[in-house]
Amino acid sequence: MNRKNSLIILLFIVTRMIFIDMGNAQNPIVQTKYTADPAPMVWNDRLYVYTTHDEDGSTWFTMNNWNLYSTNDMVNWTDHGAVLSYTDFEWASGDAWAPQCIERDGKFFMYVPMISRYNNRPAIGVAVGDSPMGPFYDPIGAPLVQTEWGDIDPAVFIDDDGQAYLYWGNPNLYYVKLNEDMISYEGEVVRVPMTVESFGKRDDDSERETLYEEGPWLYKRNNIYYLFWPGGPLPEHIGYSTSDSPTGPWKYGGVVMPAQGGSFTIHPGVIDFRGNTYFFYHNGALPGGGGFNRSVAVEEMRFNPDGTIPEINMTEEGITEGLATLNPYILNQAETIAFSEGFKSSQNDQVGVFVTGNRDGAYIKVRDVDFGEEGAKKFFARVGTTHNDPITLEVRLGSQEGEKIATVRVPRTGGSNRWAIVNSDVPEVTGVHDLYFVVKGNPRSHLIYFDYWRFSE
Repeated sequence: MNRKNSLIILLFIVTRMIFIDMGNAQNPIVQTKYTADPAPMVWNDRLYVYTTHDEDGSTWFTMNNWNLYSTNDMVNWTDHGAVLSYTDFEWASGDAWAPQCIERDGKFFMYVPMISRYNNRPAIGVAVGDSPMGPFYDPIGAPLVQTEWGDIDPAVFIDDDGQAYLYWGNPNLYYVKLNEDMISYEGEVVRVPMTVESFGKRDDDSERETLYEEGPWLYKRNNIYYLFWPGGPLPEHIGYSTSDSPTGPWKYGGVVMPAQGGSFTIHPGVIDFRGNTYFFYHNGALPGGGGFNRSVAVEEMRFNPDGTIPEINMTEEGITEGLATLNPYILNQAETIAFSEGFKSSQNDQVGVFVTGNRDGAYIKVRDVDFGEEGAKKFFARVGTTHNDPITLEVRLGSQEGEKIATVRVPRTGGSNRWAIVNSDVPEVTGVHDLYFVVKGNPRSHLIYFDYWRFSE
């Protein structure tokens, strides 16, 4: 990176402003940790998004594992925790950067870039699992592909004829045709010609002639192949190119999303789900966020009749209409969240993923909870704390100050590996409501460990 780009990054970080109304926001979709580089996948009528994880307080791309989130309704997102780490690859030494996962014949193949410990250069690896959540393992014990430099941001795509393709690269763009086993490829690595006609003209004084930077994403609609990619100069925007073939030649289509959002990088992920098309990206909109502490967001994507794409702007609202309601009479994980403040996510061997409320007034919002016509009579939750001071969990309807339908005292269990199930009677609640779980107490941090909740009729 040259000095000019370094100065641009510094200026963008220092001068960025965050405009986000937490009360009405759906974006970013994860608030309990920093996430980036979204890679959506649909399987069994559920949408999964694999992300990277920016460590808190990072001043560089400090990323050690890949996380997974899923949704049934596009407004409530369940945190499945870290599903893979660079430490799961014997040959890797670090840098768990942008991934993508795809299903084929009942197996899930996750393509991930890392630094090889053998030559200290980026390389693309592959891991295989039997479910979207893993566990994943390295089937070849070595990089799948490695060129001279810039082997990051893999994007995998299976065409209608069954042929699979893997794209990747910064500053160059490469692809290979994957074999049916998805862990090997045929032929040579192909370097895509970086022409102005394909990727637009770059007007700054860098060594790159075109706008393409990194992060390719391949998508198909109405027999048109779309290649989405972050474009420069910094801060990045999202551009796109089209072709009648998955291997090009590509024709530059324009800007999908302009540079905005408080992060000098951006990363696209495009997917169809229940008749809609969704465009995933990351920005720096969460408190403390920026170029190295990013957060995943989503917007609905539309197309013009000729296949071109209207420009999309980042919004706080994101997806406002849910695709389904949530059943309160089954066990619901506390880490299923529409929006939250003051909570962080964690995981351990005792309960898997859980959330921790870290201040008085911390809350979790859950959208479109359907209590039905008969209504709820009792509330249950699995919780814990390390404090002797009184700590309560309130359940409210509609807002943080809405009607309070339940209050439970959180018992001192001694840690996040020790839990208690508490309950409370509730007034008869019917119909569809947004639920708010609000923490009350005086300790400065770690007020409550919260694992799951449910109601009974």
